[in-house]
Amino acid sequence: MNDTSKVFLEGGPEDLPERIVGSPSPGPDVKIKLRGGYEHFRPTSRRENTPEGALPVYEWWERTEIAE
Repeated sequence: MNDTSKVFLEGGPEDLPERIVGSPSPGPDVKIKLRGGYEHFRPTSRRENTPEGALPVYEWWERTEIAE
């Protein structure tokens, strides 16, 4: 199975609620809201075999804080 509507998240905080998420829209990065900020993931050329099929791997690259 090859599901391109989802991606696999690699790296970042250990306590991310999900490692398989919907693919990004409209931009290329995935942004996950967590603990008063956003975890940012960028696409790689790799794929990960998961229970949901071979998914594109997005790796963590930065965290930004939400202004209060």
